[in-house]
Amino acid sequence: MIISSAHGIQDTTPSSNGNGAVPSSVADAVLVNGSMPSGSQKVEELDFNAFAGRPITVDDLMSGMNHMGFQASSIGEAVRIINDMRAWRDPEDPSVKTTIFLGYTSNLISSGLRGTLRYLAQHKHISVIVTTAGGIEEDLIKCLGDTYMGAFSTPGAGLRSKGLNRIGNLIVPNDNYCKFEDWVMPILDTLLIEQEASKKDPKIPDDEKLVWTPSKIIRRLGLEINNESSVLYWAAKNDIPIFCPALTDGSLGDMLYFHSFKCSPQRLVMDTIEDLRKINTMAVRAKRAGMIILGGGVVKHHIANACLMRNGAESAVYVNTAQEFDGSDAGARPDEAVSWGKIKVGADSVKALRA
Repeated sequence: MIISSAHGIQDTTPSSNGNGAVPSSVADAVLVNGSMPSGSQKVEELDFNAFAGRPITVDDLMSGMNHMGFQASSIGEAVRIINDMRAWRDPEDPSVKTTIFLGYTSNLISSGLRGTLRYLAQHKHISVIVTTAGGIEEDLIKCLGDTYMGAFSTPGAGLRSKGLNRIGNLIVPNDNYCKFEDWVMPILDTLLIEQEASKKDPKIPDDEKLVWTPSKIIRRLGLEINNESSVLYWAAKNDIPIFCPALTDGSLGDMLYFHSFKCSPQRLVMDTIEDLRKINTMAVRAKRAGMIILGGGVVKHHIANACLMRNGAESAVYVNTAQEFDGSDAGARPDEAVSWGKIKVGADSVKALRA
C-alpha cells in the first residue's frame, strides 16, 4: 500500500521474501492455527434423501434439528428436555411422574394452536395449566363463534365501524363477545346464588363456606361449556387445575364488572390467595417439577415463582420472542431464574426464540 505523509511517500506493503509466499506477518495474523477439542459435535444437515420411500415424521424433523445450529438446536434441545420430563419416574414409586406446569398466553388459544393445547389436556400430558384471562375466555368464545383470518395491516378504524376486533392477523366478530355475555351471565348468577346460600346455611361451618377462586370458576365454566373442542372442558374433566392470576383482565373481567352492578348490593367474591396456596403447594409436593412456558408475562412468572417454593424446577423450556436487554421477566433466560432459585442449579433448561 502506498500512502502520503508529511515525510513523503511511503510504501507500507508487508515485505515478502521474494518467493511468492504470503508475507509472514499477514499469515500470522490471518491463518492462526487452531484445533477443536476432542469429541466436539459437528454441525449436521438434514438429509431428506434418507427418508426416500417413506413419510417424514415430526420426530425425524425434530431430531434432525439437534445439531443444525442457531434456534434449530434450541428447538431440538427443548424436545429432548420435554421427552425427559415425560419419561421420568420416581425410582421408589414408578407411578409418580414429573409434575408438568404448562403456561401459555392468550394468543395461542386465539390461533389454531388451541387444538394442540386441548390435546395435551385431553390426554393428561400436563399436570397444571397457567394462562391469562384471554386464554380462558377465547377458549370458551371459540365454542360459541368462529375466529377468522385477517391481516396485520387492516386499519383499526374500519374494523371498529364494522364491529370487528383484530388479534394480530385474526378477526373476531364483536357478536362473539355478545354470545359470550349471553352464555356466561346466567352462570355468574348461579355462582352468586350458591355463594350466598352457603354463607347463610347454619349447617355449614364457617371454614367450610363456599369461597370461589379463579380456578374453581374456570373449572365450572369448563363443565358448563360441555364442548370437546375446549381446553377448559378437558382440564375440568381430567382434574387438571387451570390457574389465572389475572382473570379480570379481559372480556371475562368485563362480565364480572357488569355482574357486580346487576346484582348489587350482593357481589360475587373471588379468593386469589386460596389459588396461590394451591399452586405453590403443588410445586412443593412435586417429586420432580418441569416447566413448559409458551410466551411471557404473568404466566411465566407465576409458574416460576411457584417452583421457587421448592428451590427450583428440575427442568424448564421457555419458548418466546422476548429479549433480555430491557430487564423484563418475559425476556429473561433460564439462567436468570437459577439466580432466583426458580430453576435448580444444574437443571436441564433451554430458551427457544419463537418466530
